[in-house]
Amino acid sequence: MSTLIFGLLTSLIVSFIATPYVMKLAVKVGAVDAPNQRKVHTRIMPRMGGLAIYLGYLVAFFLFVPYSSMGEMLGIFIGSTIVMIVGMLDDKLQLSPKWKLLGQLVATAIVVIPFGLKIGVVNLPYTGSIDFSSGWLFWLAIPITMFWIVGVTNAVNLIDGLDGLSAGVSAIATATMAIMALIMGDHNVAIYCFVLLGAILGFLYFNFHPARLFMGDTGSLFLGFNLAALSIMGFKEALFVSFIIPIVVLGVPLWDTFFAIVRRIVNKKPISSPDKGHLHHCLLNMGLSHRRTVLTIYSISIFFGTMAIVLTKTTKWTTIIVMVLLLIVTHLATEIVGLVSRRHRPLINAYRRMRVKQAEQERRTN
Repeated sequence: MSTLIFGLLTSLIVSFIATPYVMKLAVKVGAVDAPNQRKVHTRIMPRMGGLAIYLGYLVAFFLFVPYSSMGEMLGIFIGSTIVMIVGMLDDKLQLSPKWKLLGQLVATAIVVIPFGLKIGVVNLPYTGSIDFSSGWLFWLAIPITMFWIVGVTNAVNLIDGLDGLSAGVSAIATATMAIMALIMGDHNVAIYCFVLLGAILGFLYFNFHPARLFMGDTGSLFLGFNLAALSIMGFKEALFVSFIIPIVVLGVPLWDTFFAIVRRIVNKKPISSPDKGHLHHCLLNMGLSHRRTVLTIYSISIFFGTMAIVLTKTTKWTTIIVMVLLLIVTHLATEIVGLVSRRHRPLINAYRRMRVKQAEQERRTN
């Protein structure tokens, strides 16, 4: 346990000390974020703050992550370093989406192919398990794993729209994975999570509202890549809910990204087109303040994280019931905040039609 604490404190202190210097560097090299109609901030802000997170993580990684586990974890380190560099270039040069995607694919291919981080055994309820470690499924595991890592990386990138939002949600997801790793007795994954968590918290002090700098793509791509890779490494051969747990842990960014895609399809817009319909935009439009919006999403993230931990200890039927309830609650919340649109609310509209029919029947009876 002392190794975990020292790893967290080391990365936190290094990140905390490095952040003001990174702030000055960002301004010096012109890595700044100007306000526009799609963004919430109203003044020019330095970005590239994710470099401070990376520096804290870098120091603590080599000091505390055991060399005996430097297989897949070294692959994650190399891959996350590549996406961090891609993010730095984007913060400075505004790379096109195709170049950013290419960098993510290269980083993902490195961690998946030579270092062997792939989906292992997916245990499904009542239908047995799917073993991706041999035969033709071995080759299918590669594109599935790459799709997951790239998808989660971009999901975390998409929620980086308010002060402290992406960093805080990533910290909650990382803490959840750390707790679950400790429950499952996986000390190596736990120490990696503690190292990453400390680096995020050291930076978050400067990034929480009102922020003094943004993490930029340097931070959001780096954190997204790490969370995606850790979700595979930590739970690839867990209990029968292993295929559900990473989805629940990363519930907020995946929820926001999924309905962003649905929203753009419904509105007949390109999937890659930016808009102001993300979860944080919807909460702001409902009248919540900047800080309250962020804290609300933190609360949702903690709820998802708690449910993920609970799912590791439940029976099969309880897990199914919990997942159904989660899906219903998530869909209702989506309709209430207008995450797709104010018009497309099937459950709420069905309830209203039912209430109208009941009112008509009562009038006829009277």
